[in-house]
Amino acid sequence: MLKQYSRILIVLFLVSSCASKKPKFEDYVFKTKNEEANYQAAYDKALKLWNIPYTEEDVKTSFGTAHVVMAGPKNGKNLVLLHGMDASSTMWYPNIKALTKNHRVYAIDFIMEPNKSNLTAKPLSSKDILVFYNEVFNHYKLKKFDIVAASRGGWIATLLATQKSNSIDKIVLLSPAQTFKFIDQPRKTSAALMLKFFPSEKKFGKTLKTFSTHPENISVIYKRQFYLANKYAKSNSSMLKMMPFSDKELESIQNPVLVLIGDTDVINSEESLERAKKYLSNSKTKTIKDAGHFLTIDQPKTVNDAVINFLD
Repeated sequence: MLKQYSRILIVLFLVSSCASKKPKFEDYVFKTKNEEANYQAAYDKALKLWNIPYTEEDVKTSFGTAHVVMAGPKNGKNLVLLHGMDASSTMWYPNIKALTKNHRVYAIDFIMEPNKSNLTAKPLSSKDILVFYNEVFNHYKLKKFDIVAASRGGWIATLLATQKSNSIDKIVLLSPAQTFKFIDQPRKTSAALMLKFFPSEKKFGKTLKTFSTHPENISVIYKRQFYLANKYAKSNSSMLKMMPFSDKELESIQNPVLVLIGDTDVINSEESLERAKKYLSNSKTKTIKDAGHFLTIDQPKTVNDAVINFLD
């Protein structure tokens, strides 16, 4: 499995290297103002799917501006949301009402992906990612806050939790990518990831079926934004730097952690949960039935209930 995964990574790396002759950091931004405007309009429409009051703010960091969407009671416990790859903060639309019942939510757009954050520096290293998020946390004076994170966001949340001193309380990892193990079914996911280089509506439909058991549940409005993210911005090369955490790194995490994966997830498997239980000293795990990698969309009520019960 490791050899197979390595071969696929090499192919993706070669394709991404040949895709553009521009400096690497430009892979994370839109090529034209028109592309950016089209995407931003789709983002704004998708964010309205939250269907609750929210505010948006840009926070200056050492690497550019971080776009943050805030919602929920100001006296609620602080909760940071970290989205999946190219999904942006709009992805939380099936979950946001439940998450904001007792929490003040800060949904942060990852700066190396198509969204409303704006990268003005070179690609971030793991250390840079820590600096980026800690600058945002410090801006809002967040202390003892919870994190709910999906896919690549789960990897980032785990990275944040490995810091010797952090202000995180509870963590929920929703099918975290490359966190406990390498991609479980690399053949299926590699076909989907090729959409990044050769985007089309037909391939996009197949991608959604790969990652979701109920792609029909995905809002047409959100689907459009997610497709444009794949079409316009080539952000996946940074995924090549994401490696599963070592036993020692996982053992260093003392936070209460809930790990959820779908029973047909192509990114994780029961092996992921076993490793979480073995090396995270204060963890709970659960498999969500009839759900794929997009478990927040496939089974929103089940996921919302599990997350809220754990956080409360």
